[in-house]
Amino acid sequence: MAKAKDLRGREKAAIFLVAIGPEVSAQVYKHLDDPTIELLTLEIANLRKVTPETKLEVLKEAQEIIMAREFMTQGGVEYARKLLEQALGPERAQDILRRITASLQVRPFDFVRHADPSQLISFIQGEHPQTIALILSYLSPEQAGQVLGGLPPSSQWDVARRIARMDRITPEVLREVERVLERKLSTVMGQDFTMAGGVDAVVAIINRVDRGTERNIIEALEEQDPELAEEIKKRLFVFEDILGMDDRSLQRVLREVDMKDLALALKGASEELKNKFLRNMSKRAADMLREDMDFMGPVRVRMVEEAQQKIVNIVRSLEEAGEIVIARGGEEELVV
Repeated sequence: MAKAKDLRGREKAAIFLVAIGPEVSAQVYKHLDDPTIELLTLEIANLRKVTPETKLEVLKEAQEIIMAREFMTQGGVEYARKLLEQALGPERAQDILRRITASLQVRPFDFVRHADPSQLISFIQGEHPQTIALILSYLSPEQAGQVLGGLPPSSQWDVARRIARMDRITPEVLREVERVLERKLSTVMGQDFTMAGGVDAVVAIINRVDRGTERNIIEALEEQDPELAEEIKKRLFVFEDILGMDDRSLQRVLREVDMKDLALALKGASEELKNKFLRNMSKRAADMLREDMDFMGPVRVRMVEEAQQKIVNIVRSLEEAGEIVIARGGEEELVV
């Protein structure tokens, strides 16, 4: 087998995937498009015997590239160069940077990534909904969710719909939008990036907005674009979906939930959902929960929604960590 420096990129990728094992490779595959998966699978199938030395070189190279990209994300190319030179020496640092900067794409609207959400809301809410959707699709889901939640309710659904319906955007349009915003903020823009939006993007954002914003968007979309609303709901986990969780997963969730939050959350829940929670608690805990709910009396809808959102966030976090499995609307039941 040739040394790592003599291999093609796809050969190195195949060796890397084999080296990290099938479980982790499967997670990597989830982020690749079908043509790339087919290409890499074929490359793995045709892979000849790999020496331990070559495998180690490939893994080391992958680690260095990942490290370089993280440094670039934190502080740009010059920042990455300085840290890489300290860690790897000038020649190796220059080689890595030369190889990745050619393909490196800086996300547009990078100037707002560290902006305060309240300032960003004030800055963009006068823009056209399509412009707002374009900007939000390039922010992190957490930041975009905060901004979306701060927009007027009358425009939230429209922006969410536009993000979901967005597919590809031409570099010319991106550059023009960036130029307009640049004139407003006198900030240097990033380079163009050709993919934006999509249903997955808007679901990731809605997953992080408050309960009221989430419901406002879904209800408006159900009127304006029922097909899109249904597609989003299938991918979105909401408080009522807990009713479809298996008992073991719900018991795991209950270990993380503050009982005061649960008492509040269940004030606005159906009897069926209340009973599901109570069935999965000890008799003593269930009795205490009932007492808390009775003692609480009338509460504001906003407080109930905030408590429900806290529990939903716990469910989502546990699912992301692989500790529980939840089924969305329209998904087939799991057979274990």
